Amino acid sequence: MALNYTSGTTSSPKGVVHCHRGLFIITVSSLIDWSIPNQTVFLWTLPMFHANGWSYSWGMAAVGGTNICLRKVDVPIIYSVIKHHGVTHICGAPVVLNMLSSVPSTKPLDRPVKILTSGASPPAAVLLRTESLGFVVSHSYGLTETAGFVVSCAWKSQWNTLADTERARLKARQGVRTIGLADMDVVHPETGMSVKHDGQSQGEIVFRGGSIMLGYLKDQEGSSLCMRDNDWFYTGDIGVVHSDGYLEIKDRSKDVIISGGENISSAEVESVLYMNPAINEVALVAQRDKFWGKRPCAFVSLKWELSKKPTEEAIIEFCRARLPHYLAPKSLIIQDELPITATVKIEKFVLREIVNAVN
Repeated sequence: MALNYTSGTTSSPKGVVHCHRGLFIITVSSLIDWSIPNQTVFLWTLPMFHANGWSYSWGMAAVGGTNICLRKVDVPIIYSVIKHHGVTHICGAPVVLNMLSSVPSTKPLDRPVKILTSGASPPAAVLLRTESLGFVVSHSYGLTETAGFVVSCAWKSQWNTLADTERARLKARQGVRTIGLADMDVVHPETGMSVKHDGQSQGEIVFRGGSIMLGYLKDQEGSSLCMRDNDWFYTGDIGVVHSDGYLEIKDRSKDVIISGGENISSAEVESVLYMNPAINEVALVAQRDKFWGKRPCAFVSLKWELSKKPTEEAIIEFCRARLPHYLAPKSLIIQDELPITATVKIEKFVLREIVNAVN
C-alpha cells in the first residue's frame, strides 16, 4: 500500500513497507484518539511524506476535512492562515512548536487551535510557551515503522488544576497505547523482561500490533534486528514506565552518551537548555574524549532578536546550576541554525560528524 522512508536522523534512511490493513487501522485509531470531528480545517505544517502525514492524509478525507497546505514552514504565514481559514487542527514536530512560540510580540490566538506534536520529546518550556498563545497541545509517540502514532498522552481532567510547570511535565510524557496497538512494553536490554513501573527503571520500548510495518525494503537483516520474539517490534528508543502506566522516552539508544561509565540522557539535558530564554534550538551529541571515552557537547542556536548574546561559558554554567555536573555539557557550540531533515528534525549525525572532525 505504501513505502515510507525513515527520517535518517541517526543513520541512513530505510524504506518501510506498509500494508492496506495496517494503514486502515492507524488511520481509524488516529481519528478516534484525537477526537477529530467532521469538517475539520487541517493545516499541514507536517510533511505528508512523513509517515503519510501521521495517517491524516487519509483521515481528512474520511471526515470530509479541508486541507490547507504550505510550501514551507513559515511562522507569519501560519498565523495568517490560521486566522483567514479558521484552522482547527495542526500537526507538527516539537521544532515547529518552538518556532511558533519564539516569535517576539506574538499575540494570543482569537480562539483555541488544537495542535498534535510528535517525532521527539517536547521540552516542557516549549509546551508552556505554546499553550500560553492559545494552542491546545496534545502529545503522541510513534515511528515510521508503526505508520503513525500508537501512544498518546491521554489527558486527565484532574491535571487541569495543577501548576503550569507540573502540567507541562506530565504532558511531555508519551502516554499510553492507542486502541490501534495491541501491546506495549519496556524491556530490559539484557534479560528481555519488563522493567518496573517506577519511572526510573529504563529499558527498550517494544510494540506489537496491526499497524506495525511488514519490514524494511530489501533489507532482511535490518528487519530481523528490530522485528523478533513473536512479532514484537523493538523501537531502539529508551524509556521508563511510571506508576500510573504512562510511558516516557528518555532517549534514542543511539543518542545516549556514556561518559566515564555514566549514562547521559540527551533529552534530559536538552530540556534544561530549552529553559534558557536566549536559546532557540538545542541538540546534545557525543564528542570523543581520550580520558572519558565520550563527553556531552551541546549545539545551540540563539534567538535572533537578542540585544546581548550569552557566551558559551554562560550557557554551560546555566546547565551546571540545574543539573548534576556530570550531565552538563563539557563543550558548547553556537551556530546560526541547526541542520534539520525534511521532516523538521535536527540531524544529530551531522552534528556528531562536525564535533568529532574538529576534535
